[in-house]
Amino acid sequence: MSRADGRRYARVAGTGSYVPERILDNAHFERLVKTNDAWIRKRTGIERRHVVAPGETTLDMCEQAARRALEAAGWEPGSLDLIIVGTTTPDLVFPNMGVLLQERIGAGPCTAFSLEAACAGFVYALNLAETMISGGRARRALVVGGEMLSRITDYGDRSTCILFGDGAGAVTLEAAGEPGVLAVRTGADGRYQHLLHTTSGIGRHFDRLIHEGHYIRMQGSEVFRKAVSVLTELAVALVNDAGLAPGDLDWLVPHQANIRIIQAIAEKLSLPEEKIIVTIAEHGNTSTASVPLALDVGIRSGRIRRGQTVLCAAFGGGFTWGGALFRY
Repeated sequence: MSRADGRRYARVAGTGSYVPERILDNAHFERLVKTNDAWIRKRTGIERRHVVAPGETTLDMCEQAARRALEAAGWEPGSLDLIIVGTTTPDLVFPNMGVLLQERIGAGPCTAFSLEAACAGFVYALNLAETMISGGRARRALVVGGEMLSRITDYGDRSTCILFGDGAGAVTLEAAGEPGVLAVRTGADGRYQHLLHTTSGIGRHFDRLIHEGHYIRMQGSEVFRKAVSVLTELAVALVNDAGLAPGDLDWLVPHQANIRIIQAIAEKLSLPEEKIIVTIAEHGNTSTASVPLALDVGIRSGRIRRGQTVLCAAFGGGFTWGGALFRY
């Protein structure tokens, strides 16, 4: 669908999300490391997080979120032209998660792939989908962010084990004659990779991966400062790109990493807390799944309504970051 001037846009058609049934509350971590419920709540805002059951995988969660997003849009899987999955915890090295999800939901032949950009992965994927739709190379796209972080969390590391949970979120995008997605920005700076990273992989420290495990490591205070700075600048830039002012925003849907980061960004943008979707207490940090999961919660709760402007923003290991401003 395009306007008379020939321009083509992308709009959000539907959203979906999924979190596993198993819950780890803060009391669980009091038995593992030196911490307590009050400290975790004060420092992070997290009260509980969902983790996969034995045998449950990232693909399983992505499937559920995808099916709910398709149902919300009223689409059949076979109508999709494009599937992109953002994740740092794929089921397999290959086939990629896009292909695995394509087969699982019965989408049929279409472009399908996955990408890895840590917590910003969903926004990176959304950016690509919007570009392909506005460029006329796709009409309907499914964008999913899913993570199984419990499999790469060191439950003996007090600084990280309390933070992470599992889940998936999905968005369907379609071609439209009026602007839906108003502005998208992504970025990265590899100079900071040592501040938030994993301990091993296929090409490096493979013996450690096999014998010792594959874990997240983070220098929290440094990440905090950089995240607040980058996400604030990103939000201002996106608002300017769209020709708006911060006061024009109806909703901020930030990466759910730490309540203090969310509060700091909101303060710098002069946004009241009633304009912010916050799910961190229930879900913890679900990395790539964080933004689409929170977006779906906001929409299904009736807070985010059609015609409102929504700003999504995420920051993660790499460092990577990305944001999208759209009219829902």
